[in-house]
Amino acid sequence: MTKINHTKYAILGLLTTGCQTGYGIKQMIDGSLNHFWKISYGQIYPTLKSLEEEGLATCRQEIQDGKPDKKEYNLTVKGKEALQHWLALPLESVQPEKNELLLKLFFSRHQQDDVTTNLLDQYAENLQERLQTYIGIETMISETLNDNEDAQYWLFTLDYGKRTTQAAIEWCDETRTALLKK
Repeated sequence: MTKINHTKYAILGLLTTGCQTGYGIKQMIDGSLNHFWKISYGQIYPTLKSLEEEGLATCRQEIQDGKPDKKEYNLTVKGKEALQHWLALPLESVQPEKNELLLKLFFSRHQQDDVTTNLLDQYAENLQERLQTYIGIETMISETLNDNEDAQYWLFTLDYGKRTTQAAIEWCDETRTALLKK
């Protein structure tokens, strides 16, 4: 079975949001997708070129004085159909999470409990910051982008992030308490 290039479809999807340039796509990734799907800056332009070669997107170059030409990409009908086809496919699997804290915790019998609780505290603090970021994004979408046809779906995705982050914070607290009781 051929492995699906999800980055290709992420960029096809981003082209539907009004992001037409590599820079605009990178900005959208940094502000939204990066919270749940990593795409490096180095993947964007080769993927856009591939989309154009496959007839899934068109590219229009705008000449700029003193700057490199600006390339604007738009989905073709074939590109919209490819995105819709991918969206309808069943999920391949639930990907395992790579988590440094869990890896360290798994082997923590080999260190002092106070070191482990400090790691849990640090992780919970980072999660608290992430939760505040999500709340800020939610406020921004609700107040300034609520009329956008995608806003409801962005908020669904954000709600998942908020709920899983809150659950992880609670897990940190419970795990810390259990370690201190032993």
